[in-house]
Amino acid sequence: MSTVRDMIRKKGGEVYTLAPDATVFDALALMAEVNSGAVLVMDGDRVEGILSERDCVRKLELEGRTAKNTKVTEIMTSKVVYIEASQPLEECMALMIDKNIRHLPVFDEGKLLGLISVRDVLKEVVDVQKFMISQLEHYITGGGR
Repeated sequence: MSTVRDMIRKKGGEVYTLAPDATVFDALALMAEVNSGAVLVMDGDRVEGILSERDCVRKLELEGRTAKNTKVTEIMTSKVVYIEASQPLEECMALMIDKNIRHLPVFDEGKLLGLISVRDVLKEVVDVQKFMISQLEHYITGGGR
C-alpha cells in the first residue's frame, strides 16, 4: 500500500512559502514563477495559512481588493488541513475529496515534509495502478517463461 511519504519521495519536498506580511501580488508572482497553484504562509517554522490561486481570484475580486495592497494574511485560509506522511494514499484522496481541497501540506511528526496537489495524488494513483496491472499481466502470462 502506497503512503503519502512514498509520494513525497518521488515528487520531492520542495515547498514554496511566503511570510505573513507578504502581499497577494508577491504570492501570485511566486506561484507564477514556480508554476504552483498554492503557497504556504509561514512564520518561521510555523504554518500560519495556505493561499491558493482560487483564494486570490475569489477573495480579491469579490471584495474589491487589489493584489498589491492586500496582505496574504487577509485572504489566506488559516485553518490549514494537513496529512501525516505515514497515512495511506487512499486516506489522502478521501480527505481531499471530503474537504474539497486541492493542496495539502504533509507533516511527519510535526515537521513539514512537503506540499502535495490533487494532481500529485492522481499521478500516484495512476502509477500504482499501472504497476499492479503490470504485475498481474506478468503473473497471468507466467512471467515470461
